Amino acid sequence: MTSKRWAKESISLGLLIFPFLGIWLFFWLVPLVLGIELSFQPSQIQNSGDWGVNFEDESRKTVSLEYVGFENYRRILLDSKFWKAIQNSSVYVGGSILIILPLSFLLSLCLMKIHKISRAFLVFCLIIPSLALPGVLSTLFYLFFHGRTGALNHYLVIPLGMEPINWMMDPNFIMPSMILQSVWRWTGMVTLFFLCGLEAIPKWQSEAADLEGAGNWMKIKKIWIPGIRHLAWFAGIFLVVDGFASFSGAYVLLGGSGGLLDSGLLLVTYIYQVAFPGGSGRFDFPGAAAMSLLVIPFLACLLFSALRARNYNSQR
Repeated sequence: MTSKRWAKESISLGLLIFPFLGIWLFFWLVPLVLGIELSFQPSQIQNSGDWGVNFEDESRKTVSLEYVGFENYRRILLDSKFWKAIQNSSVYVGGSILIILPLSFLLSLCLMKIHKISRAFLVFCLIIPSLALPGVLSTLFYLFFHGRTGALNHYLVIPLGMEPINWMMDPNFIMPSMILQSVWRWTGMVTLFFLCGLEAIPKWQSEAADLEGAGNWMKIKKIWIPGIRHLAWFAGIFLVVDGFASFSGAYVLLGGSGGLLDSGLLLVTYIYQVAFPGGSGRFDFPGAAAMSLLVIPFLACLLFSALRARNYNSQR
């Protein structure tokens, strides 16, 4: 009787989740299979032997439908610009995480000391950049950095007696500007995560620490950081995925070019340059597909290592 009941419950559960899983697999598995197939197809660059191929001229030629195996992957791995994009994306993601997580934790501790009504208003103000459209935020941020008349130069750099900085044309400041944009966008949302985690910590732990004479640093080390550790892992993984998939911010700031000396060239931006005419006009869809698929094992190993490290720390 128990086995029959278990079988009925399993069938009912399967019927409930099948629509979601079916739709999810269709919109995830089908594009993945088509992308893998596309990455094995010959590109127009291979037929013409030139990265700057003219699509109209090449469209008149007969393109072989034979598969070329891993030739697109080999070509991408030998492309120095691809590794430059990987390096820039890693710096962008790492810099964003190293600033956002500590800053959000500090802000959440400060908000804990504020009255609830004032706290709700401040939290709403902080999460507005996360809720707004990325293109709108990037446009506002472009005005913030734009040349001599930008807000940062006009209200901070020039009043301090320094020469105005051309943020978007100086290779030394392009990547810090993009990281600052990410910090501006996601700090409020991560602060909200941490604030919820801090409020979920039982009050008696802080009260017991006060009775023991523990200071704020001891509370941070023994109570508050362990209490939000899992949220910090989640926020870090979220920022990694968002950083490697980020496109609109870099596109609005740099116009899809990657900036001077490719100082702001991110992975998604370079894939756009390779695939679409708005980038470099290459129309190399097989190469762009291979480039996208090459990043999947890297991100999968990175996220798997992060999750294993979290599980290891939680078992200690």
